[in-house]
Formats: sequence, structure tokens, C-alpha cells
Amino acid sequence: MTDQTTGTMGIPNMFGGFYPWWVLLIQGIIALILGIFFLTSPGMTLLVLITFLGAYWFVSGIFTLFSAAGDEANRGMKILLGILGIILGLAILAYPFYSALIVPFIFIIMVGVWALVIGGIHLYQGVTGGGWGVGLIGLLSVIFALLILFNPYLATLALPFVLGVLGIVFGFAAIIGSFMVRSSQNAT
Repeated sequence: MTDQTTGTMGIPNMFGGFYPWWVLLIQGIIALILGIFFLTSPGMTLLVLITFLGAYWFVSGIFTLFSAAGDEANRGMKILLGILGIILGLAILAYPFYSALIVPFIFIIMVGVWALVIGGIHLYQGVTGGGWGVGLIGLLSVIFALLILFNPYLATLALPFVLGVLGIVFGFAAIIGSFMVRSSQNAT
């Protein structure tokens, strides 16, 4: 019998249970394949992923509207999110080539603004007694944000390649981690 507190049953999930080791293996393989596709064919891979995103938002919007009809909790928010999901999904599906440019650009702007806000918070914390490490992280975050925000077009063009490298790195890490989890399960 394995002990849940040590995590030897698998990888903990957000619902309190554990994923088996092979789920992490599949995630690693998918990340590795996507990473390779992003590096070898970035435009086509981005177009396919954005199209899947549009289909997901469309279907999710429909299910959210049905959920609002059956459940009164947060009905207004569900209706709003359902309608937005349907509209965004249809827009992406109707204009996939434009969406493959616009969605990553908006994502880059959001990342830049987020990094600027987080960097400012960390800089403030570093100056007010949080330590030089927190301040340094804040400074690096602000520099990263300014690089993105001053040239968002270049950052958008680089995004598929960054996703490709991250996919390969995280894919290999997940594959190796899955076998480590499996060996720890077999050891107990």
C-alpha cells in the first residue's frame, strides 16, 4: 500500500487525488511533439492550436449557457461568459489566419503588462525591506516587461519558437519525471 502523503501514488492533481505516472508520460510526449512542431513549422502549428482554441471556446460557451439555464448560481456571469465564448470561438473559426496573428499578439501584451505589474510590486517590496533578492527579481521582471512592450511584434514572432523550446524542455522533464514516479511506485 502506498502512502498518500509522500506522493508515491502518482502526481498530485488539483482535485486532491493523484494522477498515475503514465498521465505525466503522455503529457510529456504531447509537450515534446508540440515543441518539435513549433520549432519546425511554427506558423502552421500556431494556426492549428488557435483553431482548436476557437473550437474549444465555442463549445465551452454553449455548455456554459446550458449550465446557466440549469443552475441559478452566478447565472449572469455564466451567460456573459457563454456568450463571449461563443462569439470569440466563432470569430476565431471564421478568421483563423487573422486570429493566429491577433491572439498571440494580445497574449504577449497581457504577459508584458502582467510582468510590469508584478515587477513593480517586487521592486516596491525590495525597497521597503523585502531584501535585495526580491528587488532583483522585480527589476528583471520590469526589464522583461519593457522588452516585450516596446516591441510586441517581435515578441509575437518569437512566441512560437519560445513555446517550441519550452515544449521540448518540459516534455523531456515530464517524461523523465514520469519514470521516476513509476520507479518510486514500484519500490514501495
